[in-house]
Amino acid sequence: MKPLRWLGAGLLWLLAGVIGLLGAILCVTVLLIPLGIPLLMLARRLVALAGKLVLPRGVRHPIKELGDQSSDALGGTKKAMRKGRKKASKATPDKAKKLRKKTERKLGRRKGIKQWT
Repeated sequence: MKPLRWLGAGLLWLLAGVIGLLGAILCVTVLLIPLGIPLLMLARRLVALAGKLVLPRGVRHPIKELGDQSSDALGGTKKAMRKGRKKASKATPDKAKKLRKKTERKLGRRKGIKQWT
């Protein structure tokens, strides 16, 4: 799979080079600048896409890769926060304050840090 991605990235890079050269030539002629500028932007996007194809998935999407691991490592912190917020939004102000404190204690939050404003 990796050689196929590298081949696709190489072809995209060559295509971006040709489109970029054409865009630069069109920008030199003053009358065709409105055609040259979009071609240069397209070439830039194609080069970026070719670069993304070369990189491994963990580098391309670090948040997505860490998302599954972090929720397991933190013991479902996001879920506990969501549950606490949901309960607090349905409760009266006094109950909401108690539920917020309970959730903060459960998650190990320090006093003075506002989580839900």
